[in-house]
Amino acid sequence: MSRAFITGVEGLMLNANERAFLRAADPWGFILFKRNIDTPEQVRVLVLELRDMVGWKAPVLIDQEGGRVQRLGPPHWPKYPPGSFYGTIYDINRSAGLAAAKGGARLIANDLAELGIDVDCLPLADVPVREGDPIIGDRAYGTRPEKVAAIAGAVAEGLMQGGVLPVLKHMPGHGRATADSHLTLPVVDTDRATLESSDFAAFKPLAHLPLGMTAHVVFSAIDPLAPATTSGTIVREVIRQHLGFGGLLMSDDISMNALSGTLPERSRAALAAGCDLVLHCNGKLDEMREVAAATPTLEGDAALRAAAALRQRRTPVPFDVEAARTEFTAMMAAA
Repeated sequence: MSRAFITGVEGLMLNANERAFLRAADPWGFILFKRNIDTPEQVRVLVLELRDMVGWKAPVLIDQEGGRVQRLGPPHWPKYPPGSFYGTIYDINRSAGLAAAKGGARLIANDLAELGIDVDCLPLADVPVREGDPIIGDRAYGTRPEKVAAIAGAVAEGLMQGGVLPVLKHMPGHGRATADSHLTLPVVDTDRATLESSDFAAFKPLAHLPLGMTAHVVFSAIDPLAPATTSGTIVREVIRQHLGFGGLLMSDDISMNALSGTLPERSRAALAAGCDLVLHCNGKLDEMREVAAATPTLEGDAALRAAAALRQRRTPVPFDVEAARTEFTAMMAAA
């Protein structure tokens, strides 16, 4: 049985030490970054080799949002706009905005599926506020929860039609954070009623999605000590009960500076709080070994949620890629 973690790797191909580690550790999935990307053929070979190490079609993830967060890019893959692009169109014409969001995601899914990548860490349902840190910024679809939820739903639909599973992030909301959780721990002191009517509200209509990712953010009105990733109160009361999310829940990158303690301590705390999987991204083998040693095999409800998520992988719905890309490129040029 797979262990309850997702791991990155160091470079464009696996080295002997990584191969030995992956065979022994048996992670549930993998995540790719720009350091792992060169040409389409190289990526396809790497994806196949990763899966060969664990002996099954393990999920391979990537952050392919568009804008500032795009691991695949020119010259081999097109540039995509940030999430705010869809929000701008939505404000002019709601139907056109949703169609653009779905169409852009469908094209991204086509890019990924051709490489064997079958999970995209998208959509964001974060609702930014004026005083928030710009780490979310133009990645967000808007500042109204109903608008964000609608566009995020269209993005998720486009990905799934293209054979790629979406990951809803960053639960239960990163938009109000006044710091970048890659660097330090954000603390949100907003009252619970406001959070439920704004930040959390964008996630609620998306609770049916198969995969979710937590935020390394403290919500002091709910748990003054632990960020969502390691807070049993937030995972249980907010993500599972209030939002109604029943999918497979992974941590954000466990090596980010927002979290305290050793990597094994962070990993155990995330799992104890109710995360099903620990995500570790930087590809440093010594850290990967620490995370693997701290994570158990995937079992119980977590294993059931993992199986349910993967059952939603589907063969891409046929569509005219070239016509869709021409239309989408014209839309970007006109914006």
